[in-house]
Amino acid sequence: MIHSFSLHKISDIDSFSFNPDDYSRFKFGDNLAAKLFGKNLAIEFINQVLICKYNKEQLVVISSPYSFIPTATFAMKNQFVFTLNRWLSENGFQVVQETKVSRTITYKEDYGELNAEERINLIKNDSFHIDKEFIKGKTLLFLDDIRITGSHEMMITRMLTEYNLTNETYLVYFAELVNKNIHPNIENFLNYHFVKSIFHLNSIINSEGFNFNTRLVKYILNTEPSVFNLFIQEQTTEFINLLYDLALGNGYHIIESYKPNLNNIKKFLLNNHKLSYNGN
Repeated sequence: MIHSFSLHKISDIDSFSFNPDDYSRFKFGDNLAAKLFGKNLAIEFINQVLICKYNKEQLVVISSPYSFIPTATFAMKNQFVFTLNRWLSENGFQVVQETKVSRTITYKEDYGELNAEERINLIKNDSFHIDKEFIKGKTLLFLDDIRITGSHEMMITRMLTEYNLTNETYLVYFAELVNKNIHPNIENFLNYHFVKSIFHLNSIINSEGFNFNTRLVKYILNTEPSVFNLFIQEQTTEFINLLYDLALGNGYHIIESYKPNLNNIKKFLLNNHKLSYNGN
């Protein structure tokens, strides 16, 4: 059986029960916001679900699907798991296990800008994969940051059906759009509430426990090259090398719109003798 749980309900574009600036920073790698969101989500999931309905099966937490670079949800997932484990251990239950849903396709489009039909068309040729034997007989918690149209939920449901999985399953969200009269691009409004330009990323990148994620990497690579070059000159060698390696790992070097800035990174590192092949 599949259940859905969300901490925050979005019903009014002028009023949110969470801080939109914090959400925007979270989507671009702010670890402090991710920790706060994960902790609060876990506390309410415990209070509203586990205390009432927990069947004592092994819990498996699964962050939103990704190929090589984690999504923002992955950082939130860590604190969600930590908080769940404290409650589980204190009550004599097994602590959480984790696994990953892998996906086959990466795309350059900004998902938050799309309507419901465009989202489905974008991901319908994607496929999700999970270790069927590992999760057998366990309760699954699929964690994501926001539910807007349910397109990713559709993909998860399709995967469960294709794998003939009948696990007790919870789709757990930090926030959910419940007013269907609001356009799905409300997601984009929230994503960029704080990050108005690439230079707004600097305060996030320099914050405590900053995490790279797919949105951050795609946003940087999609920036107009002259602006990108100004931004990259402000970053550390470690940041630039990691940005380059993560982009390659996600296959972004074969996406035409990302090639100019990836070539600029390589030239910058070569010209400054800072291109690293061994982590040094």
